[in-house]
Amino acid sequence: QVQLVESGGGLVQAGGSLRLSCVASELTFSRHIAGWFRQAPGEEREFVAAIRWSDRKAELVDSVKGRFTISRDNDKTVYLQMNSLKPEDTAVYYCAVRAGERLYRSPERYDYWGQGTQVTVSL
Repeated sequence: QVQLVESGGGLVQAGGSLRLSCVASELTFSRHIAGWFRQAPGEEREFVAAIRWSDRKAELVDSVKGRFTISRDNDKTVYLQMNSLKPEDTAVYYCAVRAGERLYRSPERYDYWGQGTQVTVSL
């Protein structure tokens, strides 16, 4: 059974940085999309970034462009580097994976999910 485990969340002051990691088990990445989503209290889960495993093509939501970067290693780990963090970035961040090569932003398109990691940005 595929499992995704996120790590790297925490409490940081505004302007600071965090690096989230997501490790997949029981999954060999090839034609897959790995994505990051976030959900703040009382809000819907929203797309943050996604990367196509085969060619590293990435998409990011406009609100994080220039501040966040999504990347992956050559094995089973996806990263979300978050710089210049703002209080509005506070949320639970989820890693997700879908089979296929099209980059979707809708959570419903993703097949596997991690348990989430809390990111809190203080003033």
